[in-house]
Amino acid sequence: MGRILRWVLPLLAFPAWAGDLPDFDTPRAWEHLIAQCRFGPRVPGSEGHRRCAAYLEETLRATGGDVVLQPFRTRPEGFPEEVEMTNVLARFGPSGPPILLGAHWDTRRWADEDPDSTRRDEPILGANDGASGVAVLLALAERFATAPPPVAVEIALFDGEDQGSHGSPESWCLGSREHVRRRVGTAPRIAIIVDIVGGEDLRICREEYSETYAPWLNDLIFARAQALGLQAFEDRVCYSVYDDHVPFLERGVPAVDLVDMHFPQWHTHEDVPGSCSPESLGQIGTLLVDLVYGGALD
Repeated sequence: MGRILRWVLPLLAFPAWAGDLPDFDTPRAWEHLIAQCRFGPRVPGSEGHRRCAAYLEETLRATGGDVVLQPFRTRPEGFPEEVEMTNVLARFGPSGPPILLGAHWDTRRWADEDPDSTRRDEPILGANDGASGVAVLLALAERFATAPPPVAVEIALFDGEDQGSHGSPESWCLGSREHVRRRVGTAPRIAIIVDIVGGEDLRICREEYSETYAPWLNDLIFARAQALGLQAFEDRVCYSVYDDHVPFLERGVPAVDLVDMHFPQWHTHEDVPGSCSPESLGQIGTLLVDLVYGGALD
């Protein structure tokens, strides 16, 4: 509890945005989702992965954020050799410990949940599981270009989250684990991860790791979602997900995972734009705008 309190107290210094909150650009977020899918599967080591990395960097640099690339090499389980991976980071707002907003941008090499067993060795497109969270954060970064955030914000697009094997937790979240390992100096005040947030019937519950180790942050987020009338949010614990928030929790940083594990096309070849909805992206983006600009973390 002592470590958590150490991170809670600085949040009291967060200033609120002066004036009306900026709008979240939902159509722009949808454009970013489609753009990522046009590269095909973004499996580390593939051409689609290389092209998408360039797109993420170019998009974030155009916002005026302080962009840092964090390359690393590793051999995920089931890969024949090491591959290059890259975390793409962008810093906005004033100096000081930031709010970290994260998503993973890689897509899964195997469609292990696909009903067609003959296609389970093929990579998925990952419109929702990969592109959706990234799309929200790219659109948010573009809003920062016109309405600078009143608090320090770091957008972190993690590589290598989705190449793991079930039953082997250490094989997942390769990029966020590498980022936390390398991070020196100023740690984030908090971390909020958005993953699988674009499904047509979006349902976001409290995730169990988040609830166990950062319940106060879950309380705040779900209270704001209710106040904003965001129908996708269900204020109860539904599932436990080993996701990119866990490495931060292990370092004592309060972290929450906003993830929809009710998505029926998860890890299948039906994870395509047709299974997603701009309105779902808009709900997540609206919440993040409120948290960054609205003073809820004051």
